[in-house]
Amino acid sequence: MPEPHTADVRPVRAEPYEFPLLPATTALVIIDMQRDFLEPGGFGDALGNDVSLLRAAIAPTAAVLEAARRAGMTVVHTREGHRSDLSDLAPAKHRRGNFATKIGDAGPMGRILVRGEAGHGIIPELAPVAGEPVIDKPGKGAFFATDLEAILRGRGIDRLIVCGVTTEVCVHTTVREANDRGFDCLVLADCTASYFPEFHAAALAMIRAQGGIFGWVAPSSALLAGLGDG
Repeated sequence: MPEPHTADVRPVRAEPYEFPLLPATTALVIIDMQRDFLEPGGFGDALGNDVSLLRAAIAPTAAVLEAARRAGMTVVHTREGHRSDLSDLAPAKHRRGNFATKIGDAGPMGRILVRGEAGHGIIPELAPVAGEPVIDKPGKGAFFATDLEAILRGRGIDRLIVCGVTTEVCVHTTVREANDRGFDCLVLADCTASYFPEFHAAALAMIRAQGGIFGWVAPSSALLAGLGDG
């Protein structure tokens, strides 16, 4: 891929240094903003988690999503979940955690982490629109057992803006996978969240450590400024 003209690159204030934003070759990836994880009465809530900690990321992510759409950027959504027959569910994942309610069991919003159930759906505040790919992933990372990489390569994407939940699990795994595949990743601190604030802080610190070993970290306001929306 030819190097972009420097006039097309929009520097975004980030850590550990400016992120070179080029909207034409950048995708916004919104990870697992699903009802069962973020809504009161969902599976996450039923497990005793404070979903308000995750819901704090909704408003800034919605603002970024609208700005990305106006800029004509590629937008990709992901959902963690499994086929209704659970044929893509690894036995180790199924048994891990020793919870009374497991993946595939009946939950507050339908069968837990099963595609097509109400809780599996993306929250209405961030609903995909026509033309935005939705990646259904059976694992934590968005590249594992999906066609995400093929979609990004086909659109000439080499940089990712990453939002979603949870920071230390699906976001971090996806960023690590992307890093090994040669994508530059900017993670938006206020557009990601965890049920455990200390894990959120540590995960962001690991991404930007050692000169950005996994990528860059910035507030959404810095990206919006780079897109001319700040």
